[in-house]
Amino acid sequence: MTGHRPGGVTIGQAAAFADVTVKTVRHYHRHGLLPEPPRDGSGYRRYGSDDLLRLVQVRTLATAGVPLSRIAALLDAGPEQFAAALTEVERRLTERIEELIARRDTLHRVADDRALLPDRALAVLERMTALGFTPDYVAGQREALVLFRALAPEGLDHFLANLEHRLDDPEYVDLIKRGVAAMSWEPDDPRLDRLAAAFAAKLLAHRELLEAPADSRVGPDTATRYRLIDHHREGHSPAWVRLNALVEARLRAAGVPLPHG
Repeated sequence: MTGHRPGGVTIGQAAAFADVTVKTVRHYHRHGLLPEPPRDGSGYRRYGSDDLLRLVQVRTLATAGVPLSRIAALLDAGPEQFAAALTEVERRLTERIEELIARRDTLHRVADDRALLPDRALAVLERMTALGFTPDYVAGQREALVLFRALAPEGLDHFLANLEHRLDDPEYVDLIKRGVAAMSWEPDDPRLDRLAAAFAAKLLAHRELLEAPADSRVGPDTATRYRLIDHHREGHSPAWVRLNALVEARLRAAGVPLPHG
């Protein structure tokens, strides 16, 4: 006959006292961390003070990050082994904390772009903002620079040098702003042809800037990389799709070897 534990409590009460759920108590039972107490005459398991002490100890170690597979051995170890095991657990938790802090710091850097772009690129973006470009346009340029750095890192400095040079040209800055305004035009708007002609003429006036750097990566996926970078956000505006196509056609006709993306 199973014994009755005077003053024992139900599993629900034991869970509440230890600040865990009934499901957690049963989980500890299944893993052999907490012996199941005997049932009383009514068929209910009754948890005594020793059971509650063990439950609190298991919960505390589990909350501290000790793997469940090691908790039983820890609780059953002698004082020296217990202290040594806790030191090892503390070491691993410290490593985990350092890893999490490093991830948090990376997120902070991503938030201000410094994990994604070099200072020179950030300076170009700040210059665009100072010149009065819209936040949406600057955001699109930031995304394009991130893609450029990922897909063609060897050409990023050359590209940034071109941007720096062109931002020094008030006429080019005005053309870009007109291009931004053209986003809302219809793709068959005749003004796009005139704007494309102005863009092409301005670009061809400094043809040396259109030449790819000597160390540019050329391969079967060059056109794909070019399309992903140069045509980024094109889908937001059919007018931009046509404007870009018109400019590229004029540049190719002038002998500029643009990849066919």
